Amino acid sequence: MASVVTPPAPVLRQLREPRPRRSRTPFVLLGVAVLVAAVAVAVTTLQTSAPGPPPSSIGIAENLPVPASVLAVPLVNEHGQTTTLGAFRGKIVVLTSFLTSCQETCPLTTGAFLDMQRDLGAAGLTNKVVFIEASVDPGRDTSTRLDAYAHVMGAQWPLLTGTPANLKALWGYFGIYYKKVTESTPAGVDWQTGKPYTYDVDHSDGFLVFDQKLHERFITGAAPNLAGQGLPKKLQVMLDAQGLHNLAHPGGGAWTIPEGLQAISWVAGRNIPQVN
Repeated sequence: MASVVTPPAPVLRQLREPRPRRSRTPFVLLGVAVLVAAVAVAVTTLQTSAPGPPPSSIGIAENLPVPASVLAVPLVNEHGQTTTLGAFRGKIVVLTSFLTSCQETCPLTTGAFLDMQRDLGAAGLTNKVVFIEASVDPGRDTSTRLDAYAHVMGAQWPLLTGTPANLKALWGYFGIYYKKVTESTPAGVDWQTGKPYTYDVDHSDGFLVFDQKLHERFITGAAPNLAGQGLPKKLQVMLDAQGLHNLAHPGGGAWTIPEGLQAISWVAGRNIPQVN
């Protein structure tokens, strides 16, 4: 956190010129002193009210440069265009791992991102912060499927995928776990094809926040807590029994939307209130 600098107290000069209105001078000086003092208090208040990091109970605040090799890992967005994490330099980045076939946690994270994006819009920060959902399921998450997910779910941010090797290089550096596993019984139904899923992918929850220099500033492995916030129907229908349980009973340690906003606020250096 930047150090607080208190402006020096104003030096008021005594007016000595004898004029007919001389008796009003003390009141003028008093008004100037009050005005200057008010400005000083306002400046100090703005400096000292910079938001702090989220509570340590949900994640880790840090300041770690990301290696150029990681920032240069080739990825593909929902439009089929090649990009990298480094391409987002200059913006605050909120990154999460996900898969479009997730039935337990990812729809909750997408819902939380939708809420936070509206809050950022109200704060005038839409162009300064970017949410990114990057896949852990390269076998199914093609750019075409990502684009369909974005339209159906209302995600208005980059959705990224890549080759198995490139996603492994990206997520491996940040310590994000994922593993292909057997689909549960009964199998869930694919929202796009209407056919049963044939496998699932276990993966880490949470998100990472990067500053404009793409230094890693905050990481949490906690699941989102949307209890009482609601979830759009289009996302709720994707949930299986476990997902519905996670929505209704997020458990201890889960991060709330205000806490997610606090992580962004801390990096942005200004408070972002929840308005929705």
